[in-house]
Order: sequence, then C-alpha cells, then structure tokens
Amino acid sequence: MGKILFIDVDGTLVDYEGNIPASAVSAIRTARENGCRVYICTGRSRAEVYAPLWDIGLDGMIGGNGSYVEDRGEVILHRLITPEQAKRAVDWLHERGLEFYLESNNGLFASEHFEEAGRAAVALYSQRKGREPQTVREAFPDMVFGGELYRDDLNKISFLLSSYQDYLDAAAAFPDLKAGTWGGKGEDALFGDLGVKGITKASAIEALLRHLGANVKDTVAFGDAKVDIPMFEYCAYSVAMGSGGPEAKAAADFVTGDVEQDGLYQAFEALGLLGTRGLREYDAF
Repeated sequence: MGKILFIDVDGTLVDYEGNIPASAVSAIRTARENGCRVYICTGRSRAEVYAPLWDIGLDGMIGGNGSYVEDRGEVILHRLITPEQAKRAVDWLHERGLEFYLESNNGLFASEHFEEAGRAAVALYSQRKGREPQTVREAFPDMVFGGELYRDDLNKISFLLSSYQDYLDAAAAFPDLKAGTWGGKGEDALFGDLGVKGITKASAIEALLRHLGANVKDTVAFGDAKVDIPMFEYCAYSVAMGSGGPEAKAAADFVTGDVEQDGLYQAFEALGLLGTRGLREYDAF
C-alpha cells in the first residue's frame, strides 16, 4: 500500500466559490494511479458529498469531522447523536427561538423558519468566502424543508446565532455533546453547532488505519482550518493551504499555494505523489 492521503473539502479540495480545480482532480487521480489511497476528511455529512466529488475517484471518506468513516463503500464507523439528545436539542432550540438544520447521511432537514431566518447569515457567509451572496436554497441545494425534526440519524446540528451567548449557553446546556461555532472567528461566528462528543478527524483516521492494517507513518493530511489541526498532529506529514487560517498554517509541516491557484496540485508534486522525487523532509519519514 502506498501513501494514505486525507484531504479536507471546503477550502482545500473545493475553492471558496464551490469549484473543484481541475488541477486538484488531476493530482488525486495520478496519486491513486501511483498506489496512493485518497480519502476526503470533512465536516460534511455524506448527504453533502455530491457526485462531482465522488467522480474524482476516491477510496472513501471521513465525515462529520470524525463521526463517520467509509472505505470503498463499507461503513467502518458511524457515531450518532442519540435520539434523546437530538430531541432535547431540538426542543431547546425551539424554546430559545433559534432556527437550525439537522445534518444526517440521509439529508439536511431545516427547522420551520430556517429559510427566512437564515437568509442574511448565509449571504454573509458566502461573502466571507469570497463568493457572490447565496440564498439558503443555493447554499443547501438538497435541504429538506418541512421534514421530521425528531430524528435518530443525526451527525450534527447547526443553528443560527442571534449572539455569541447562544453558543455559550448551548455549550452549558449540552455538556454531553460537542459544541462549536462556524462561519466566522470567535464572536463573529454566524452559526453554532452540536455534535458527537469525543471525536475528531484524528480519531477517525486512527479507526480507518486499524481497519486497513496500515501504519500512520504512511499518512499525509491536507487542510486549511483549525478543525484540521488534530489530523495534522496525528498524521506523519501535514500540508496547509496558503489560503488557510493562520493556526492551520502554523501547525502544518508545509504550506502550499492557495486552493484556487493549484495549491493542492503543487503540494502533491512537491511531496513526490505524482511520480516526482519530492521534498527531502517528506522522503525522510
């Protein structure tokens, strides 16, 4: 078995306009031809991994920031929010007047008024990512409106923040879940989220390696954000995108170009994954 590559999606494989650079597709396909295995390692649930990503040619995925692991169609691990936790969170969000959506491998399910309430946040999030403002339906093309909200298949719950205090209160109210924010740094965050506690991208990679009978010395992680740091620290070598956050770049072994400027291809080339010699530091591990 060759090197095992773990690639974050948003901001790493997919650019800030939602496009997959052709050079990134070429790099992945060539690396697999050279004996590498390639897995996306993302916060997305499986329902958000659309056909264009699978069409690249992947060996599998880690989703939900570590709650789900799939290898060549086989589910290796899937840790869910319990039905009791899900009901309690839905009731709490309703009582607080916060709109939300539920993330599962079977789809995204919006609360009653999420489309209207989320309009401004989704538009601002798009702008922060360098895109034209999007509507909720453009940002979440397969989102279900009017679906069942008491569910037993949830990986994560995302909710609109009316203030940063909503996140702090959610963290206090649900110590049995992992609370976070996204869509902005610190008090500029647009969304809060609740997910399975005790999981990271690194813990999921460890589970996959056990399944494969593979050694961590053969792993390379690619990412752009703070959530990618655990897999940077676990894998033998790590690459941050030039367009990534300062924490990710500081934690990585190597910083490549921006995502939209062929950064992933440049990293694959530098690391010898395309048949070239690669970096001395990489050759050494």
